[in-house]
Amino acid sequence: MTSATPTATTTAPTTAPITPLDSRPEWKALLAHAEKIKATHLRDIFKQDPKRGGELAVNALDMHFDFSKQRVTRETLQLLFALTRACGLEAHRDAMFRGDKINNSENRSVLHVALRAPRNAVINSDGKNVMPDVWAVLDHMSAFAESIRSGTWTGHTGKRIKTVINIGIGGSDLGPAMAYDALRNFAHPYVDCRFVSNVDANDFYEKTRGLDPTETLFVISSKTFTTLETMTNANSAREWSMKGLGGDVKSVARHFVAVSTAHKEVVEFGIDPKNMFGFWDWVGGRYSMDSAIGLSTMIAVGPDGFRELLDGFHDMDEHFKSTPLEKNLPVILGLIGLWNNQFLGADVLAVLPYCQYLDRFSAYLQQLEMESNGKHVTRDGQHVKWETCPVVWGQPGTNGQHAFYQMIHQGTKLVPCDFIAFAQPLHDIGTHQDTLTANVLAQAEALAFGKTTAEIVVEGVPQWLAIQKTMEGNRPSNTILCKKLSPRMLGRLIAFYEHKVFTQGTIWGVNSFDQWGVELGKVLAKRIIPELSGAPAKLAHDSSTNQLIETYRTWRGR
Repeated sequence: MTSATPTATTTAPTTAPITPLDSRPEWKALLAHAEKIKATHLRDIFKQDPKRGGELAVNALDMHFDFSKQRVTRETLQLLFALTRACGLEAHRDAMFRGDKINNSENRSVLHVALRAPRNAVINSDGKNVMPDVWAVLDHMSAFAESIRSGTWTGHTGKRIKTVINIGIGGSDLGPAMAYDALRNFAHPYVDCRFVSNVDANDFYEKTRGLDPTETLFVISSKTFTTLETMTNANSAREWSMKGLGGDVKSVARHFVAVSTAHKEVVEFGIDPKNMFGFWDWVGGRYSMDSAIGLSTMIAVGPDGFRELLDGFHDMDEHFKSTPLEKNLPVILGLIGLWNNQFLGADVLAVLPYCQYLDRFSAYLQQLEMESNGKHVTRDGQHVKWETCPVVWGQPGTNGQHAFYQMIHQGTKLVPCDFIAFAQPLHDIGTHQDTLTANVLAQAEALAFGKTTAEIVVEGVPQWLAIQKTMEGNRPSNTILCKKLSPRMLGRLIAFYEHKVFTQGTIWGVNSFDQWGVELGKVLAKRIIPELSGAPAKLAHDSSTNQLIETYRTWRGR
């Protein structure tokens, strides 16, 4: 869904001027304060504030968020909260929940919070309560998901569906794919879900290899049903399916459903419009996994499991909406990230879940954070003079420990870390969970406090080697300890980061809900596609692009 072309307003929206961050007194106070903090080690910060481990933490929603190992003092936090209030976070948050068109470049409300609100809630967009429409789609999804799970829905030949393949890209893929992996333990035992997003044919080939077309259902997720990558894969899927079903065009209606609003295009493809699941302009792609985009997720975990997921989102929505800033989980997470990025010079963030089921969580956050806040222009059209979104990356521990933690501990770059862990395992085997958790806690401790050369020499290590083994420490991290992974907890975690993104975007003054930066390359790609086959013969790109096209033609025998 991210790949759907955004629509600009025809006239410039009325946008209140945004006071530049670097002209705010609160910002200047933080700059001055940062000069003191930069010279202070976490060892000394803990000595000066011995109770911070218990007090610089928030317990809420079965989550213990410990930010005491960040290079902040209580004064730092006070200054950050003052900046937050000066930037109008609370008013901007309330405007989002109220349905105001805070996505000003596209003149749209931002109402992903409506997707997980109770049936009896009232949330308006353009003066209309959207909740009846939201729940109508949820009910439609539930009925269809149950028909697949129960086997009452059968394919063209009467066989039950055993494999569901979601075809989408960006937000139409990353969310459902991440959720399926995260909730595998709760998934239907007889229905396998797969995900095709890359236009590279290898992706489609591998995801369909060995499957029986008579037992395979495709979910095509494209708002306009024109998304280049998605429709390339969808057309290949239709050819593959029909080939395995004797070429009968009627078979498409039993093996394809659409998550789309493009009725005409869906029908022309061969999909029964009764099996079309819609969504709305006020849902951005990277915020859409709890809409109809999550149909594959609902098929996997069932309507009840999906409702639990939505309830988790809603729990965090309510927390973000009503909790004072000083105890507000997403606000604090956002401010800590802003502090590290803006004032300590950390331009990256490692998200490190110590849970194999969350192996795609970091990839999901890459889009959520970098597509939302990777902007250099404010909502009122001014170029920013401060850093915005850091580069987000990571993978599950303990694998990462044996890949890139060396750089985090002893490298030249400052890499703040978010450690995510769970107290209660889904599969309690031997000492696995204690060992896993010990590694989380040990890594955070080692990053913060390190080990000095003198401490290592005392252990009998020669001076020349002790220097090599020295861990400087003073490397910041958060530890997010959750009670147990479940659909509800996954929803809370995702919304935790969603509202963190909102917090940071508000302070930076950017629009977190458009994505114009992904469009130019796609426009140029459509121009280049026919040129790769030899037409036109004369190319009009730069010399590098021309040469690459010509080399490609040669190697393709064109």
